[in-house]
Amino acid sequence: MSTTASTATEAGASDRAGASRRKGTFYRGDPGMWSWVLHRITGVLTFFFLFVHVLDTALVRVSPNTYDQVIETYKTPIVNLLEVGLVGAVLYHALNGIRVMLVDFWEKGPKYQKPMLWTIAVIWVAVMLPGAFFMLKRTVETLFGGN
Repeated sequence: MSTTASTATEAGASDRAGASRRKGTFYRGDPGMWSWVLHRITGVLTFFFLFVHVLDTALVRVSPNTYDQVIETYKTPIVNLLEVGLVGAVLYHALNGIRVMLVDFWEKGPKYQKPMLWTIAVIWVAVMLPGAFFMLKRTVETLFGGN
């Protein structure tokens, strides 16, 4: 009986020591946590883009002249930068979604989740660099002159 009581006392003391050690610390997270946060943010941004897209397309039926004015604003350099951001957000969200499905439904997924995260990061950069170049080429030529 004393063995059980002393073990329980030691466990309680250990829990209190662990709790006091953790108290006051700030969890900064690992890449998996930031991947989760970025997945949520890119999902919300994509949702809002789709919402605005449906609204501006609906302008065609309401007022074709207003629709034409809106489309003209989409040809500005600032909107071109936003388009690059949108493509980056959708691409990351799609790639990370595949990774999340593999982690959830593949029995070895949890074991390989970090290598898969770095793989999607490499794929994202490999696709975004040439994509951003070609998307921004016209804007750069318009702003700074070019062929």
